[in-house]
Amino acid sequence: MQLLRELLILIVFPGGLGLILGGLAYEWAGRKLTARLQNRYGPRLIQPLADLIKLLGKVEIVPVGVNPLLFHGLPLVALAGALTAGLYVPLAGLSPAYGFPGDLIVTVYLLSLLTLCTGLAGLITIGQFSRVGAARALTQLFAYEAPLLLALLGPALAAGTWQIGAINQAAAGTLFMVAQPVGFVVALIGLMGKIELPPFDAPEAETEIVAGALTEYSGRGLAFFRLCRSVELLIGLTLISAFFLGGVQEPISFLIKTLALLTLTVGLRVLITRLRIDQTVLLWWRWGALLMLLQILWIMVTKG
Repeated sequence: MQLLRELLILIVFPGGLGLILGGLAYEWAGRKLTARLQNRYGPRLIQPLADLIKLLGKVEIVPVGVNPLLFHGLPLVALAGALTAGLYVPLAGLSPAYGFPGDLIVTVYLLSLLTLCTGLAGLITIGQFSRVGAARALTQLFAYEAPLLLALLGPALAAGTWQIGAINQAAAGTLFMVAQPVGFVVALIGLMGKIELPPFDAPEAETEIVAGALTEYSGRGLAFFRLCRSVELLIGLTLISAFFLGGVQEPISFLIKTLALLTLTVGLRVLITRLRIDQTVLLWWRWGALLMLLQILWIMVTKG
């Protein structure tokens, strides 16, 4: 029975199919809301799933001179990292399937595999668009990774633990969004920059460099990279809700809080035009990291 339970957790929920379908559902909600704000109808409910199935059925073309093992393996590693990270977060307002002291740090770095694999995917090809996109993706990773981690450490320090499940329980009834407003803003913008959501999508600017680092990808590889981004969006919204919005202890509060955050990201996506790579990196690295270091110092002083 224990083995069956473990298999269900990994394959069905919260890992595997449950996380994939949840990511696709949130992708649809974001696209639909964006369309309505722009006076368009938007996609059908099953459109993200249909797009995924269509890509999985297409022929995957491997460019000349590319290592096939890396070309096919990088999307799998990125998706595996995102699905593994989902095991440590309170998806649907339920307790994490697994947890250990310090799993917050592990989860953040598992989520970083998407950007690292995207950058490597662009660097192993000879296309100029791919290389420019890879350089932008890796540069943006270094700019947003540290501020995002520091922002999530704020509630962790206040709760006295670096375990996601324990932080979620400690945050119940406490709006760290009010107590740590700078951390909340930095975490939300950091998530958008991390997964390259507009207006922080300079690494894949279609009007400049086609599809950025993924220009040479098609079929299954492109499908896995796109799916990974949807999964990480869901996980990121869950973490921010659990840490800053009073925790997520049951499905209704989970839906309300994560969809509210999704609406906020869509509003920023619609209102702000795409930023240049220097705007998305230099200013954010300089001020975002500095503000978070000051906030952590303030937390340590006041808590002590």
